Amino acid sequence: MHAVLEYTYADNYLESREQYRPDHLRAGWEAVERGELLLGGAVGEGPFKGLLIFTGENALEAAKTFAAADPYVINGVVTSWAASPWTTVLGNDAAAPVRP
Repeated sequence: MHAVLEYTYADNYLESREQYRPDHLRAGWEAVERGELLLGGAVGEGPFKGLLIFTGENALEAAKTFAAADPYVINGVVTSWAASPWTTVLGNDAAAPVRP
């Protein structure tokens, strides 16, 4: 199973993240080491969005737990977030591969 955690950042994201970034990155790498987080980072020009991809049987719960404890969320760097299940069907790591 996979899950997507989507962040919307505050307009002053680049400035407001600085004091919380080391703790945010530490939490992210700890999730990677636990095998929960595959990828994460800013999306688009700005950046005002973030995406984190979680994996495992409890991917959705891991994404929600991560967001709830993330210093970016707690301190207003992230203005809103949403965690959603992601049905992956294409790719070597797809949870439910579908081939023609």
